[in-house]
Amino acid sequence: MSRVQLALNVDDLQKAVVFYSKLFDVEPTKVKPGYANFAIAEPPLKLVLLENPGKGGTINHLGVEVESSTKVHEEIARLTGEGLFTDKEIGTTCCFATQDKVWVTGPAGEKWEVYTVLADSDTFGTSPQHLDDPAAAGGGDCCASSVDEPGASCC
Repeated sequence: MSRVQLALNVDDLQKAVVFYSKLFDVEPTKVKPGYANFAIAEPPLKLVLLENPGKGGTINHLGVEVESSTKVHEEIARLTGEGLFTDKEIGTTCCFATQDKVWVTGPAGEKWEVYTVLADSDTFGTSPQHLDDPAAAGGGDCCASSVDEPGASCC
């Protein structure tokens, strides 16, 4: 099963967790310092909250969570075949998980990832910079957040 991911910047993680728990009638799947995510069954959604004071209410990035590394690699081939520049991150650790992922940039500069989670991690993690415009998202990468050093990417 695949589901769309929406990664939001929030000013106050605790308040956001309370609000989204009530809105979707579900508790978060994972909560770490400056980070929370929800695996929502209905509607199928992976909601990621990244504490970025002063940027609350903005989209951090978008994504599609897929069921396997095989699917990520299929998407890498498909997207490359469609002529889209892809940036692969295989076995990267970010957002407290080890993941395989591929990034593409939409026509308005929006960042999309197609990813699968391989394992949980105790650390937020870092991965190579993958944005065309380092200033576009808080100093470096799509998930630059107060939970880790500026320039950490994730999701």
